[in-house]
Amino acid sequence: MDQNPLLVILGPTASGKTKLAVRLADTLDAEIISADSRQVFRGMDIGTGKDLREYHTDGRDIPYHLINIKEAGDNYNVNEFKDGFYAVLERLRAQAKPVILCGGTGMYIHSILQHQPYTAIPVNQELRDSLPVHDINALRAILAKYPASSTAHADLSSAKRMVRAIEIADFLSRHTLVEENRPAIQPLVVGLTNEVPLRRERILKRLNERFDEGLIEEVEGLLAKGVSREMLTFYGLEYKFIIGYLYKEHTLAELKEKLYIAICQFAKRQMTFFRKMEKDGVKIHWFPADLEAEELKKHILRLYRGF
Repeated sequence: MDQNPLLVILGPTASGKTKLAVRLADTLDAEIISADSRQVFRGMDIGTGKDLREYHTDGRDIPYHLINIKEAGDNYNVNEFKDGFYAVLERLRAQAKPVILCGGTGMYIHSILQHQPYTAIPVNQELRDSLPVHDINALRAILAKYPASSTAHADLSSAKRMVRAIEIADFLSRHTLVEENRPAIQPLVVGLTNEVPLRRERILKRLNERFDEGLIEEVEGLLAKGVSREMLTFYGLEYKFIIGYLYKEHTLAELKEKLYIAICQFAKRQMTFFRKMEKDGVKIHWFPADLEAEELKKHILRLYRGF
């Protein structure tokens, strides 16, 4: 059994997860596995907050994994993440390397910490294309037609999750799910959080920095490379709202205001998901994100070494 716990660093957007993970990795001689659903894509750097300069500290580069592994325009899902995560984990374990899992995509982290076999069920694009994806009531009616044993997992909170629930139920109605054996892990989960006013302040600061760094130009470049408007919209808030701006749906001032509000709402949803993880039995050690960096590192190292 690997003697090192899996150190997990999670938190909402703009909470400083990567900087903390890098500081800890430098001290522990660890490597970082990213749990971010969008940083896997090459060329999507500013919009995803993929500042690779953060992985350089004290004159050396901290190794990272599951970043820049797919082309922009491709799909990526939680099961691909799990396959990639366990492949890297086993390789690093063989080298006796400590591992830090860092990111804000709660579903990805939860899939590692809790046994979730449904992530192995593949996407059924033909089925998805046939569904009324913008009508949550109609989706609920479709889901209700499947046996309760195939829908107990269902999350009814959004149309996107309803589509996935129907996809899973449809698969289970026609197949037997074969579960994979995954390596055991010993997780130590650390969460960064802020009071809401400070979180919003950080979000606004980082958003302005991204515009200054060329966020709009990045989206223009992706469109020019042939990434579709629909796919960019699917990739999330920054791309969705900038696409709207480029297609004259709102002004630059409206873009910045709407995007700021949407990111704040997204951060709130992230925190809601992390609290749900706690209700599901995941122990999260919470720390203020604005705690002095060296003090924060000291507290977490004490936890890690006493685990």
